[in-house]
Amino acid sequence: MTAVIDEPARTPGRWAAPPRPVWEERPSGAGLAGKGIALSFACLAILFPLWIVLVTSLSSRKTIDESGGLVMVPKGITFVAYRELLSGGQVTRAAVVSVLVTLVGTLFSMSVSVLCAYGLSRSGSLGHRWILMILLATMFFSAGLIPTYLLVQSLGLTDTYLALILPSAISVFNILVLRGFFTGISQELIDSARIDGAGEFRILWQIVMPLSRAVLAVITLFYAVGYWSAWFNASLYLNDQDMMPLQNVMIQLVQKQEAPVGMGQAIKTGQLSALAVQMAVMVMALLPVAVLSPFVQKHFKKGMLTGAVKG
Repeated sequence: MTAVIDEPARTPGRWAAPPRPVWEERPSGAGLAGKGIALSFACLAILFPLWIVLVTSLSSRKTIDESGGLVMVPKGITFVAYRELLSGGQVTRAAVVSVLVTLVGTLFSMSVSVLCAYGLSRSGSLGHRWILMILLATMFFSAGLIPTYLLVQSLGLTDTYLALILPSAISVFNILVLRGFFTGISQELIDSARIDGAGEFRILWQIVMPLSRAVLAVITLFYAVGYWSAWFNASLYLNDQDMMPLQNVMIQLVQKQEAPVGMGQAIKTGQLSALAVQMAVMVMALLPVAVLSPFVQKHFKKGMLTGAVKG
């Protein structure tokens, strides 16, 4: 009889694909091709409008007139629109307002959300169940627009920058995500720090927050994008045009179909087009989000899934 020697199990190489579950079939060539085509169309649908906006903002008035409006193929690049916008005036002032409101508002919202979420994640905190139920109720029921406006007006916040921050400073959804993440942190770790004499604020600052960088980065991005893109509060609570943020100025430029005051000379000389100015303002409004998003992307899956599932 010939002895049968069992072959050792083969381990996948470094670059080998991970083993598939028994119920999952290997994708066919047609399936892979279909996925590639679908993803290509999705990317094209997203990037093509952005390309048109960028190219139009960098085109001269002659090129825009020859194209009959939006430019798809660049014929020379000029930064006249950006130079005029950043030389001072309404758009520059609005950009500064948007940056300051975003920074201050994000810091305030994150501070309140983290403190609230940490308190709700501790089972022994005073009244945490009732507070949690009240917060959940606000997700489904609200007083409405008119009572909110009357409240802001009675507090004297109209025509102030606080009206751009306080009415929408807190998101209950973000608090719940943070609470879910904080609840998943080992209670033994927190108890050991408390035995060593650490107070609640020190535990939060030195233990909980360093372990929650992923979810903190994601929630910070949510708040920052919300403040940067907000326009409704400004249109509702502000009457002074000099206090308007960038998004409201962009809406005014698109609706009026004209360039801001002070750029008339550049338009008369043929160097600048009102459409190029509008597209340049759109690029300025989209640029911060496009720059920051890739840095937070690596935290998205871990931060959102862990914070939403745990607790």
